[in-house]
Amino acid sequence: MLAVQSVTVRTFINDRKMSGFQIRTFFLCFLILVLDGYDTVVLGFIAPALKVHFGASAAELAPVFGAGFFGLAIGSFFFGPLADRFGRKVTLICAVLLFGMLSIASSWSASINMLIALRFLTGLGLGGAMPNAYTLAVEYSPDRLRSTLVAPLGCGISAGGVLCGLAASRMIGTFGWQSMLILGGALPLLLAVILAIWLPESMSYLVTRNRQLDAHAIMQRIAPDVSSAPPHLTRDETPMPGLPMTQLLRRGLRGGTLFLWVTGFMALLVVYFLGNWLTLLIQQSGVPFDHASLMTALYLAGNALGAVLLGFLMDRMNPQYVVAGAFLCAAVSLASFGHLTGVPALALVALFVTGVGTGGAMTGTSILSAGFYPTAARATGVAWTLGMGRVGSIVGSMIGGLMLAAHWASAVMFAVVSIPIAVAAASIYGLAVYRRRSLQPPESPYFDVAVGQRNSK
Repeated sequence: MLAVQSVTVRTFINDRKMSGFQIRTFFLCFLILVLDGYDTVVLGFIAPALKVHFGASAAELAPVFGAGFFGLAIGSFFFGPLADRFGRKVTLICAVLLFGMLSIASSWSASINMLIALRFLTGLGLGGAMPNAYTLAVEYSPDRLRSTLVAPLGCGISAGGVLCGLAASRMIGTFGWQSMLILGGALPLLLAVILAIWLPESMSYLVTRNRQLDAHAIMQRIAPDVSSAPPHLTRDETPMPGLPMTQLLRRGLRGGTLFLWVTGFMALLVVYFLGNWLTLLIQQSGVPFDHASLMTALYLAGNALGAVLLGFLMDRMNPQYVVAGAFLCAAVSLASFGHLTGVPALALVALFVTGVGTGGAMTGTSILSAGFYPTAARATGVAWTLGMGRVGSIVGSMIGGLMLAAHWASAVMFAVVSIPIAVAAASIYGLAVYRRRSLQPPESPYFDVAVGQRNSK
């Protein structure tokens, strides 16, 4: 009697070319992020109509935005452990259903207070969707192409913002602001049905739960040639006791977790600071509004294109050094920008580099966090890194207003805000050093990629 061949999930995926099944999975994760991006920015487009409808001032509308940010942060912390306990697929579907239904409910808000409560609950679902989409995509990526394949998913958030802008230009005047929230709810509900039919569960998760038959079914869809004699799938790493949250701080992971948390907090602090205040600060530097808007658009393009560029480089060089270098370049560019507005060409270059090294590098940080944690705690690790970033986004949104209220010069504000990005660069470099010295076993399938051993040969 022949012995059944055994193979780890990572080895199975790494030893094969990309299949159509995996590409479809990435596309579904991309669609999740597109709709996440739409519902995250929709308030910015309907805010003028909300002011008129409720007779509210800008100050009275501010808690509506703040409630959404708080919901995003708490959703990240909450849904990550759920995905490690109940699976990536079911958690993603629940998150998408949640923000879809509550977006529609928000369109029926009878008061500002009701809208605040509903946007908080909508934020919970939005906060749970992004990290779990990244996690699932990473788990279906071969190590050699992980960053190249996963980084473009970050463009889905930007694509969602563009979709929202195009819809707003046609729908608000004709159908009212409520139509934007209804659309932002109907599309996720439709997507949830599609996810229920076509989105696969993570093979790594299935194996950790001893669901061999389900894992074999997915294996045969990736590689039909193994259907006659499927190998026995084994875990990629030795299981550790305890809840996913406690595993983030166990020996061998604790230092890296703290470095990732600091990076997420600092990076999204700056991303949201610039997202909320950049155009106004450029105008205060003496640049006309139309030029300021163009410069802001170039910064946002750097966010999206930077994710793709850094993903390509991360698979070919030490990924931590790529992300740390991008953060450092962004810090220098941002600190210099306030003195470059009189030289438009240099100012545009500085803003594009800042976009690459803030939003683009934050996508790289999410990929690093997915590669850093074992299967049993991966969704929690990615989600809590983004959760710390969401806390930073709240701080970043607030400090801009405080600086403006204190009448700080724009050049000084840009210089001060470059400091958190420099801290993020130092944290990612610290992660690289920590991984080299870590007691995490080198047989971990993520060890070579994360530390860069393969690239240093």
